[in-house]
Amino acid sequence: MKMTLRWFGSKYDSVTLQQIRQIPGVRGVITTLYGVPAGDVWKFSDIQALKTEVESAGLEIAGIESVNVHESIKIGLPERDRYIDNYVRTLENLGKSGIHLVCYNFMPVFDWTRTELARKRNDGSTVLAYSQKAVDALKPEEMFASIGSDTNGFVMPGWEPERLAHVKELFDLYKDVDESKLFANLKYFLERIMPVCNTYDINMAIHPDDPAWSVFGLPRIVTNKENVLRIFGMVDDSHNGITFCTGSYGTNMENDLPDSIKAFGSRIHFAHIRNLKFNSPTDFEESAHLSSDGSFDMYEIVKALYETGFDGPVRPDHGRMIWGETAMPGYGLYDRALGAAYLNGLWEAVEKSERRR
Repeated sequence: MKMTLRWFGSKYDSVTLQQIRQIPGVRGVITTLYGVPAGDVWKFSDIQALKTEVESAGLEIAGIESVNVHESIKIGLPERDRYIDNYVRTLENLGKSGIHLVCYNFMPVFDWTRTELARKRNDGSTVLAYSQKAVDALKPEEMFASIGSDTNGFVMPGWEPERLAHVKELFDLYKDVDESKLFANLKYFLERIMPVCNTYDINMAIHPDDPAWSVFGLPRIVTNKENVLRIFGMVDDSHNGITFCTGSYGTNMENDLPDSIKAFGSRIHFAHIRNLKFNSPTDFEESAHLSSDGSFDMYEIVKALYETGFDGPVRPDHGRMIWGETAMPGYGLYDRALGAAYLNGLWEAVEKSERRR
């Protein structure tokens, strides 16, 4: 296991590389070229500059999150081939830079959905939260206003303001896209990019849908064990894998997290580990990482990863906003640093337990 922290870049993140470097056990960052629009080619020189900046701080780029997939690819529009060609060129430039992991998602329109960015918990911390009842009371275009009011002035990944102007247009384009077509469009995309992934040994780790069910009637397919195994099977290449995000995949309470980890095995290329607290099956909030603060058995999750031989990057995902910190909601330094320490401790505990056997 390689412990990392997500970092959005010096222009976008309140957390610095120097701060991340001081978190015990953290060896690298998961980062991105945040200002590059979906569909554009990432320049080799820009990737190199980012890599130099990270390495100068004593860290490494353990992976990219995300190289965003253009909506034309997801919808299956005629121009998708041009955007896939651009994606392939980006992967080539990443591979030439020695970067071998890309986390991406295939969620229509909204990368992830929360109805609150600052739900106050009993301990005084604030967290991201989701209520299906709140979503049902909104029109899709109103989601941006709902999200935008609590961002602390930061641009939230997946909720960039330029998307707002295209929400209604995108919903019209998706009206004939059901789950079957979305699966077919993902297959087409994966078949096109696997050759470059094999050339440069790049693991593509699809992120589970968040939440793991349809929102505003849009299709979602990375939602359960059956669908994930279907994605692996339709393009059966070891580089076609998953980001096992407990807090996204686990939004579907029927998903058994340790069982799924064992089923996915070596196709798990990256892990996001966080805890959620459920108030009902469709109302949940982020919590502290330890098991007693949420609904997941974090020890069993880490144990399952260990038992499958997982040795890829891990990051503590999201977290509470604590101690008066002002940062991108869910991506403050303090609680994620605590999460990294906790997860490292769990990994060591599992490792020692297994060695005694």
